[in-house]
Amino acid sequence: MPEIQLAPYAVSISKHGRKFAEPVPPGRSEFQRDRDRIIHSSAFRRLEYKTQVFVNHEGDLFRTRLTHSIEVAQIGRSIARRLALNEDLVEAIALAHDLGHTPFGHAGQEELNACMKEHGGFEHNLQSLRVVDVLEERYAAFDGLNLCFETREGILKHCSLEHAAILGEVGARFLNDRRPSLEAQISNLADEIAYNNHDVDDGLRSGLITLEQLASVRLFARHLNEVRTEYSKLAERRLIHETVRRMINTLITDLIAQTECNIQTYAPQNVEDVRTSPPLVAFSAEMRELNRELKLFLRTHLYRHYRVMRMSTKARSIISELFQVFMSDTRLLPPPFVAQETAGQARHVADYIAGMTDRYAIREYRRLFAVEEN
Repeated sequence: MPEIQLAPYAVSISKHGRKFAEPVPPGRSEFQRDRDRIIHSSAFRRLEYKTQVFVNHEGDLFRTRLTHSIEVAQIGRSIARRLALNEDLVEAIALAHDLGHTPFGHAGQEELNACMKEHGGFEHNLQSLRVVDVLEERYAAFDGLNLCFETREGILKHCSLEHAAILGEVGARFLNDRRPSLEAQISNLADEIAYNNHDVDDGLRSGLITLEQLASVRLFARHLNEVRTEYSKLAERRLIHETVRRMINTLITDLIAQTECNIQTYAPQNVEDVRTSPPLVAFSAEMRELNRELKLFLRTHLYRHYRVMRMSTKARSIISELFQVFMSDTRLLPPPFVAQETAGQARHVADYIAGMTDRYAIREYRRLFAVEEN
C-alpha cells in the first residue's frame, strides 16, 4: 500500500522533541520509537492483569487494560488513516494511555485518590505520564522512556489546573485553553468508543445485563434489529458480536464525517491552528446523544450492578488498607519505594500500589493481613 500523504495539520515530526536529546532512530520514525518503548515497558506488560470492569480472576475472556489498549490503538489508527493524520503517534498514545491505572479499575483509582487527598491526590492520566517520565527504569542515560513531547501530551488527556501548573510545557495547554494535536484528540475518543462497546460485550458475556435490557438503548437496538432481520437464525454469541461490531463501525464513521466537517469549517493550516481551534475531533450532535444514552445505561445497569459493587467494595478496602499499612510502617515496603524524605513517602506508596496488578494487590493484601500467608 502506498505511503499516505499526511495532512498539513497532522503532526509529521516532533517539533518539541524529547527531554533528553537522542540521535534520530534509523529505519523508523520518532513516534514508532515511542510506540516500541511503550510496548517493551514493564508497565505495559502489567496491563494484562489489570481490569476494565471485571477483576482478573472472574474470567479469562473479559477485557483487561492490555486488550483494551490494543483495541483503542486499532480504532485510533483506522480513524487517523482516514483523516490523513499520523497513525504512529495515535498508536503510541493509545498504547500508553492506561499505563498509570490502578488495579481494580475505577474503584481502585477513586480509592487511591481518596487516600492521597492530603498528599496531592491521584489522577490516573497524570500517573501514566509519571510512569513514562520517571518510573520506568530501562535506560542507562535517563529515567522513564524519554518519549516525544507530542506523545506525552496525548497521554495527559485530563489534568487538574493545580497539577498542570507544575508540569511545565506539557501542562500549559490546560492553563491556556489550548487543544492537543488531532492525533491526541482521536486517541481520546477511540478510548471512549472501545470501552463503551466492549463493556457491552463483557456485560452480556457475564450475564449481568441482557439483550432485553439493551433493547431499550437506541444505538444498540438499531443494530440488533438489523442483524436479527438479516440473520434470523444466528446463535446469540455471534448475534452479539455482529451487533457490537456494527455499533463500533457506526461510531467511527460518524466521528470521521463530523471531524471532516469541523476541519472544513475551521480550516486549520498547521498544528498550531489545531491548538487554537475548538476541539475538532467529535461526534455529530445526534451521535453524542445516542452515545450518552449508552453510557448512562452502562453506568446504571452494569457498573452499579450489585455483583460489580460488591467487588468494588472489596477493591476499595484492599487499596485503602494497603495504603494505610505502608504509610504507618515503611519497613513493609520494597526498598525502591521508601522515600529519602518523609514528605514524599505518600507518592511513593501511591506509585507502588498503582503499579500493582489485580492479582498482585490481592496477594500483597493476604501476605500482610492473613495469618497463614508468608
